[in-house]
Amino acid sequence: MIHDPTSPPTTAHWTVDQPLGDVPAAVDTELVRFFADRHADYDSIDPVVADGVDVLELFVTGGGKRLRPLFAWAGARAALSGGGGSLDPATGPADLLRAVGSLEFIQACALIHDDIIDRSDTRRGRPTTHRWFEAFHRDHGWYGDAAGYGESQAILIGDLAFAWADDMFMDSGVDAAALARAREPWRRMRSEVIAGQMLDIALENSGSEDPTMSQKVNTYKTAAYTVERPLHLGATLGGADAATVDLLRTAGRDIGIAFQLKDDHLGVFGDPAVTGKAAGDDLRSGKRTWLVMCALASADRSDPATAARLRAGIGTVTSDAEVDDLRQIIVDSGAAEQNSARVRELTDHAVATLRSGHLDTGIVDEIVTVADHLTDRRS
Repeated sequence: MIHDPTSPPTTAHWTVDQPLGDVPAAVDTELVRFFADRHADYDSIDPVVADGVDVLELFVTGGGKRLRPLFAWAGARAALSGGGGSLDPATGPADLLRAVGSLEFIQACALIHDDIIDRSDTRRGRPTTHRWFEAFHRDHGWYGDAAGYGESQAILIGDLAFAWADDMFMDSGVDAAALARAREPWRRMRSEVIAGQMLDIALENSGSEDPTMSQKVNTYKTAAYTVERPLHLGATLGGADAATVDLLRTAGRDIGIAFQLKDDHLGVFGDPAVTGKAAGDDLRSGKRTWLVMCALASADRSDPATAARLRAGIGTVTSDAEVDDLRQIIVDSGAAEQNSARVRELTDHAVATLRSGHLDTGIVDEIVTVADHLTDRRS
């Protein structure tokens, strides 16, 4: 077991104006507490189930930026500091923290299933969930297909994470009226991330070069799920007025898309020593991002032969030299600069939106700092 129920952590002194920078560690505390409360029930079923819960616990508590809880907390703080909101006396700040912390279980489900879809071997320097179960099957000399067993168990672990998101959210201690207000963003966010994943799979397998499809993937798989809906969720939990919700959603949509476009840039040009991924990982795996589609469209107009080389190389290149060749085509096409300019444009628009409203400058400044970090990062 990787948990220690004899020394549970505490967030007893958490306050409603807690800085965003404090959120990740505090969410970690609540996640560890959640698992400690669940182990007695699930460990008693069977060692197979206990091992599965341990694998999920290590996955959930073993790393991550905690962006979604962070933005949800930002939405709640915005609601409570100039956004027309208030907390029911029955709801404490730690209850609100537990509610936003539940988003990490949705993230765990999405990543575990994404790793199966992408056939990924590692995540955060450890075997992916399906590879862990595959190795367990093989090491114990069980019958049947080890890879199939690994994928089957990982699917179920992802499903368990999705179910536990509801448990942590509904049992957070937040009052019933706040939970009812938050029902719409909670429901939509969970559905939209699945829709985005479906679109992403279709995009990669169809070979589509329609930038509209890529933009839809960016919107539903990343922007809405990572920034817009968490802000929306937190704002409704805090009782924000309609104007505040609209402002936060508009800014969140821009930040989220900019975040994904920056991620696409790193997927082609990122330093492996910093990103933890192979050089040109998106080119090797065949991801048809907005960046790649812009490069193809530009090269088609100016140099069809070069466009054909780029098109043929996406998803087939293996050597660093081949990756470097495709990178240079993308740079020469102007797509890299076009992508970077779009990131700056979206970020600037989000900042202007946030500053145009009636929110407390303190929380606005904190959100802007996070947005700048996400869109000007190296990993």
